Amino acid sequence: MSEAREVTGSQKKAPMREALAEAAFQLFLECGFERTTVDDIVARAGVGRRSFFRYFPSKEDAVFPDHESCLADMTAFLDAASDERDAVDVVCGAARLVLQMYAANPEFSVQRYRLTREVPGLRTYELSVVRRYERTLAGYLRGRWDGSADGSLRAEVVAASVVAAHNNALRSWLRSGGDGDAEVAVDRALGLVRQVWGGAAVTPAPAVAEEEVVVMVAAKGAPMWRVIQQVESALRND
Repeated sequence: MSEAREVTGSQKKAPMREALAEAAFQLFLECGFERTTVDDIVARAGVGRRSFFRYFPSKEDAVFPDHESCLADMTAFLDAASDERDAVDVVCGAARLVLQMYAANPEFSVQRYRLTREVPGLRTYELSVVRRYERTLAGYLRGRWDGSADGSLRAEVVAASVVAAHNNALRSWLRSGGDGDAEVAVDRALGLVRQVWGGAAVTPAPAVAEEEVVVMVAAKGAPMWRVIQQVESALRND
C-alpha cells in the first residue's frame, strides 16, 4: 500500500508532519511518553513507519515540531535586520518570535510544558533547543560587535540575558495555565534587558602598539657587566 493511501480522510486535510505530531502528542497525553512507541504513533496517524522518520528523527522531536521553523524564522529576522538598529533591540525582537509561537496555541503549549516537566528526557531535549536559540542570538551579536572591546564576551552575556528574561516570563505564563497576556509579561522582562544593555556605546578594541626590537652585538668573551651596560645604553638611546 502506498503512503498516500495510508492517510485517513481527516488527516489528508493537514500536512503529514502536522498529522504525525498531533497523533504523537495525543498518545503521549493518553498513555505517557515512555510507554508510547513509534509504531503506536504511526498506527494512530494511519501511515507507515517510514513516514515518521522522514519527518522526525525521534519521539522527542515530535514533541517540539514547531521549533525548527521558528529557528529558521529567527535566523531570517536577524539576517534582515538593519545595522542601524540597536543590536540589543534586534535580538529582543527575535526572541519575541518564540513567544508568538507559544502564544499562537496556548492549550498545546501548556500541555507540552506540563509533559516536559514530567519527562526528564524531554527537559534535556528542550534545553538543547533553547541553547540553539541562544547560539543564534549570540552569533548575530558577535557579527555586530566584531572588532569592539570584549565584543565576543558581550555577545554571549547579552544573548544569555535575553533568553533568560524571555524564558522566565514565558514559563510563568505556562505555569499559570496560559492565564493573562504572555506578550505583556515577556515584553516587561525584555525591557529589563534593554535597560541594562541597550543603546550603550560599544568601545572599539584598543590598538596594539608595535613592539620595537633592539639588536646589540657584543664581543665574545666580554664580561657580563659590560654586556648589561651596553644593553642599558642602547635602550636609553632608543
